[in-house]
Amino acid sequence: MIQSKQKLVELAKRRIREEMDGKGHLGGVDPYGQIISSFVTGGNRINDYDVISATPSPFAIPLALLHQIHGETTMAWTGWVFEMSDGSMFSYGSSFSMEFFQLPDGYSFRDVTKVHNHSYVGKNGKLLPLQQGGFLPDDYKDVPLLRERIYFTCAIESI
Repeated sequence: MIQSKQKLVELAKRRIREEMDGKGHLGGVDPYGQIISSFVTGGNRINDYDVISATPSPFAIPLALLHQIHGETTMAWTGWVFEMSDGSMFSYGSSFSMEFFQLPDGYSFRDVTKVHNHSYVGKNGKLLPLQQGGFLPDDYKDVPLLRERIYFTCAIESI
């Protein structure tokens, strides 16, 4: 992922201000330290001068699809199904790393025709609902899920 250094710095400043003004959500003994830790030590980062070239990733979920995935299904988890142009359906899930995802063999995000929020494909191949704010069903642990892919971030000064 390539992102703007300026926007990242602005986000860190805003989050620190929110916590210091008592408007944040972290609380605890050291919210300032938690924010600094997140921005400085979290994620996979590389230097801009180490990048020779960049191309769009086939695993980057298009914003039009991402905007159709609404809210948490359960605490720190979002589950949904992508329905493809051939009628196939695939269960997806994420703990809020929503940038890049696995794709089933032979498919691209261009094949997605419908997003089923808070749903999964049961063992029987049928679309089943997930109760938002509830517990995940017992058979959910046995469902093949397509998950987020690991990526690195490169912050660039000029964007």
